[in-house]
Amino acid sequence: MSVSGERGMDGPMSEFFQDAPRLGNQYDDDPLLRGYLRWRLPAVMCDGIEPDLHRLGQRVVTDIFALGEAAEASPPRHVPFDAWGRRVDQIDTSDAWRQLDRISATEGIVAIGYERAHGAHSRIDQFARLYLFAPSSALYSCPLAMTDGAARFLEVHGDESLQPVFAHLTSRDPNEFWTSGQWMTERAGGSDVGTTSTVARCDEGDMYTLYGSKWFTSATTSQVAMTLARIEGAPAGSHGLSVFLIKLRHSDGMLRNIRIERLKDKLGTRALPTAELTLDGTPAQLVGGAGDGIRKIATLFNITRVYNAVAAVAGMRRAVALASDYARRRQAFGKSLIEHPLHVETLADMQLELRAAFLLAFRVVELLGKDECGGATESESQLLRFLIPVTKLYTAKQAISVAGEALEAFGGAGYLEDTGIPRLLRDAQVLSIWEGTTNILSLDALRAMERSDVLGAWTTDVRRRLNGVKIAELSSCTEQTLSSVQRVEQYAARAASAGSEFQQAGARAFAYAIARTEAAALLIEFAEAQRDRAAVTSAQRWCARELAPLVGADTEHRADSVSLENG
Repeated sequence: MSVSGERGMDGPMSEFFQDAPRLGNQYDDDPLLRGYLRWRLPAVMCDGIEPDLHRLGQRVVTDIFALGEAAEASPPRHVPFDAWGRRVDQIDTSDAWRQLDRISATEGIVAIGYERAHGAHSRIDQFARLYLFAPSSALYSCPLAMTDGAARFLEVHGDESLQPVFAHLTSRDPNEFWTSGQWMTERAGGSDVGTTSTVARCDEGDMYTLYGSKWFTSATTSQVAMTLARIEGAPAGSHGLSVFLIKLRHSDGMLRNIRIERLKDKLGTRALPTAELTLDGTPAQLVGGAGDGIRKIATLFNITRVYNAVAAVAGMRRAVALASDYARRRQAFGKSLIEHPLHVETLADMQLELRAAFLLAFRVVELLGKDECGGATESESQLLRFLIPVTKLYTAKQAISVAGEALEAFGGAGYLEDTGIPRLLRDAQVLSIWEGTTNILSLDALRAMERSDVLGAWTTDVRRRLNGVKIAELSSCTEQTLSSVQRVEQYAARAASAGSEFQQAGARAFAYAIARTEAAALLIEFAEAQRDRAAVTSAQRWCARELAPLVGADTEHRADSVSLENG
């Protein structure tokens, strides 16, 4: 620390000011992303998209970053009445938020997934761009997730009448691009959407009017929204629900029989408009036919959950980048933080969590692209449905953990809002709640196993992939991962024989074991392909952990907890 020779009123005055962390080009500075793309994409395609990724990597630390900061500084505002007392229910957002909308269109962050210029690989291209864009976007990635989910839903379940809406949702023209909201949550149930009480009354054909309350609606400034409602006379429960598309506004900009009760005051994601609404005769169009809406809406949820996972790893990447740069700028105990072995070890653990989560998320992205383009085998399609909830729940939890470590790496500065560092944690916390909590997604994974032998497909797939590993330094990693696969199989068999309550009580630990074991296999594959020291060391560090602690005392404890629950 430098000390000035000038004296203040009470003694020497310090002139030391800590340098803030700085971000370089987020594509050029990310060897994991670049290595992955070279591994999984054809060389010609990789060469073709790399200039765009380099350009976007620079934008996200310059103009897009500045817009994200401005949007955070000017959160949305609800204006219920105009100056003359007329109900207008206007949500004012910042110019920066609206500009992020236009940029997301011109960058093709949704469109690329539907142009499919590179076939099944197009989703990898698209999500690589989202990975770069999301951490600087003030969570504009959330409206994009719901927009992509709505587009996929319309592609699968929509008819010709909805083609113009699909075209808007997938447009690159910022003057034509629409976003979609997602209105599922009501007062009586969050994840339990089967309790939806919104009523749909038929007007004519597929046109209905909706009546009810929506407690939590994201991206409420979107042009359209997807929602669930129960057609009058339909049975109770999830099978009686149907999916509807709402066009929010008349041509004059006024809402169509929608009343905004309030904007939500949230822990994070403060630039994102989230509102509580009342639907009072709101016009809506039935999509995909009447009934069985929960099963059908899974098409949308699969997309938004993949977005959640990629946004999670993107947030982890930003946290690691900032903490790593700061470690080179901050001096403590006579040397920079990066020269302290324990701090280096902490950063290495954060980087390892990022690397594992990244490969897990992009494994799902790869399967999604193959499935949508008709290139997936039946087994791969099953794996996609199984790994989506597992990947979403695991990456969300790891994002929160890494964000917390990042705050700690900055010391007191990490706790001060004006450094921007606390936002990493506030915004990460939502990831484990939106699109299904950890427990709900763990149960989703169990349901996928009930519908097919997807566990057998997964264990076969992991064993096949590891069979080709040749690097001698990875042999112990392979053995550890295969041992973990066997432990998962043994636990699943015992849990099935113990009954559904036992299975459900252990669902979270089971999902974690699947995630950690799949990540191990991916780290080994990546190291085999890269053949560099960092990749091999990462696989070794990961596989040195207990990947699937599912048996023994833990099993006995779980049996005790189930019996206690039953009194």
